[in-house]
Amino acid sequence: MIDVHCHLENKDYNKDRDEVISKCKKELRAVITSCANPRDFELTMNLIKKYRNFVFGSFSIHPIYIKEISKVEKESYFNLLRKNKSSIVAIGETGLDYYWVKEENWREKQRELFREMIHLAREIEKPLVIHARDSYEDCIGILEEEEAERVDLHMFGGRKLLDRVIKNEWCISMNTILLKSKNHKKIIRDMPLDRIMLETDSPWLSPNGGRNTPLSIKKVAEKIAEIKKINYEEVWKICGRNAVNFFNLPVNL
Repeated sequence: MIDVHCHLENKDYNKDRDEVISKCKKELRAVITSCANPRDFELTMNLIKKYRNFVFGSFSIHPIYIKEISKVEKESYFNLLRKNKSSIVAIGETGLDYYWVKEENWREKQRELFREMIHLAREIEKPLVIHARDSYEDCIGILEEEEAERVDLHMFGGRKLLDRVIKNEWCISMNTILLKSKNHKKIIRDMPLDRIMLETDSPWLSPNGGRNTPLSIKKVAEKIAEIKKINYEEVWKICGRNAVNFFNLPVNL
C-alpha cells in the first residue's frame, strides 16, 4: 500500500528512476523517499513535485554523515527545511549509528545532531523517522528525554527495549529483513498491528538479490500476516492506514 521508507535519490536508480516510480504507481498508493544528505535535497524535491501526492519526502542528515557536514552546511540545510516545511512529511532518517562510527567524540556529535533534529521536527511540527544501529539504548533514551511523541523507528531491532516503544506509543516500520531475522520476527509478533508500517529501505535489502524497489513491501506484508496469523488483506489495509495517519498524507485508501 505505502512504502514509508526508501531512497529513490540513490544512484542505483539513476538509469531508470522514472520507470521504477511508474511501476510502483500501478500497485502502490504512495512512497516516502528519505533524503539523508543535503546534497540530495534538490533531486528529492524534484521527485516530490513531479510525482505530486505519490512520492513524498522525509529529510534529515543521516548519522553516518556526521564527519562530512560542516556547521555552516548544517545550519543552511536546517533553514532550507524550515522554508520548505509544507513539502516535508517527516524529519528523518535521524538518530545514532555506532556500527559505522566508532570514535566516542564523533558519537557525541551524533547525539548532539540527533537532539537538534528532534527540536527541528518539533519546531516545524513533523514526525520523526529514526535510524538506530548498535545504539538502541541511547536512541530510546534521547527520544524519551526529549519527550518525542510522533516517532517511527525504522527497521527497529532493539527487542529488549520494545516494551518502552509500546509504552511511548511509537511506531515501527519494517522491511524485508523480516524474511530472515528471528529477532525482527519476534518484534513484529509482539508489536501491535496498529503501530506497524511497511517499508523497503530500497535499493538495499532486496529479497531476491540485486536492487530492491518499493514493490517488495508486499513480501513484508505477507510475512507479517504469517507471523501474526491474520489475513494478508488486513495487514495491507491497516499498515496503509497507519502510514496515512502517522505522516498526515493526502492519500485516499
